[in-house]
Amino acid sequence: MISIRLTITSTTRKALQAHLDTAYRRGDGRLTRRITALLLFAEGYTITRIAELLSSTRQSIYAWLRALMTTGLASLHSGKSPGRPARLTKSQKQELVASIKAGTQAAGFASACWTAVLIQQLIEREFGVLYSRHYVCELLHNLGFSYQKARFVAEHLNAEARRVWLEETWPALMQLADAKQAWILFQDEVSFAQWGSLSYTWAPVGEQPLVKTSGKRKGYKVFGVIELRSGRSIFQTLTERFNSEHYQDFLTYVLAQTSQHVILIQDGARYHTSKSTRDFFAAHREQLTVFQLPSYSPDYNPIEFLWKQVKQHATHNQYFPLFDDLMTAVDKALEFFSEQAERIRGLMGLYLRDLKPIPEATLV
Repeated sequence: MISIRLTITSTTRKALQAHLDTAYRRGDGRLTRRITALLLFAEGYTITRIAELLSSTRQSIYAWLRALMTTGLASLHSGKSPGRPARLTKSQKQELVASIKAGTQAAGFASACWTAVLIQQLIEREFGVLYSRHYVCELLHNLGFSYQKARFVAEHLNAEARRVWLEETWPALMQLADAKQAWILFQDEVSFAQWGSLSYTWAPVGEQPLVKTSGKRKGYKVFGVIELRSGRSIFQTLTERFNSEHYQDFLTYVLAQTSQHVILIQDGARYHTSKSTRDFFAAHREQLTVFQLPSYSPDYNPIEFLWKQVKQHATHNQYFPLFDDLMTAVDKALEFFSEQAERIRGLMGLYLRDLKPIPEATLV
């Protein structure tokens, strides 16, 4: 039975941690595992437990500890940098793709984020091949992966309701629109903050762009609709809070723009579904039919994509010392997009399939 008694001082631990950070940045998987084993031993883990955690042998861990005792930190200098051994087979690459898609935690890692180093470890563990971290990035690119920022998806999202909307509600809506020669309007509202909005831009390396901000939280509000077939847009701005009364005023303005029937598609905002708004819908049912989008489905409302373009046009990386400056910028952007019917039609995505010719709009 091999017995090692070793106390690793705090100074040595700090040095080990520094070496670990360097090895991690280099993508040196072997040295990363070795130093991690030493640090775990310093934390009181048993040799057996360390071997289990790192998928190493007890003999290797004993050898690393002996080397630390005899030659100190000099024992941590790795030999030849991990290179690029024999390629993975086609079937192994397919297995790797499946493992990455399944997620880090399904592969036994604590982190929920794939990094090149984690995938390096996965490849070595599953296939016995140790690639350099840099080649792992190249391999991932060749396998159809890219390094992306995740996005939130509401946990309340109802997949069945979304399916019903696309496969049942939408076809029925289109039949009604064809029968009535109706406008199909997607509605939403947005608030543009005086403190502006930030976005990506090209800049010299090491010189992050700086944008002034007033810090004022006042917002410029906009109600809007866009029409499916024609790409026409109608906007109404206000400086007060959104509420049922303002929403009904906006819809009154929209209905006054045409003598055609109007099919309105809206989300579940409170002022869209309040009693007074429902009464408004009932009072105008001869000209207005309302459809409700599935909950938590902004991707089903094309005007959401328009708001992103308006922000890019008007507020991204802009400084608004005065509220009037913000209003002017937003008004100019809305005027610009009101003349971009084809561009707006391009936002409709999946709703553009099998559309019949645009009906003649009857304007008042």
